[in-house]
Amino acid sequence: MIVEPDTPLDNDAAAQRRVDDIVARGPGGAFTLAGVALAVVMLIWFAFYFLVFVARGGA
Repeated sequence: MIVEPDTPLDNDAAAQRRVDDIVARGPGGAFTLAGVALAVVMLIWFAFYFLVFVARGGA
């Protein structure tokens, strides 16, 4: 269920300005999260490669 707070009509302009300011800054947080996730996956992949394949003489 979506609950929207009761706001006066004159506050809608201020709320729209806040939303516009947030959107203007761009998706920085999403790119940061994606970068951290990629770094974790790459670290796991390298650890698996070096600890399993290279340790067994596969390289």
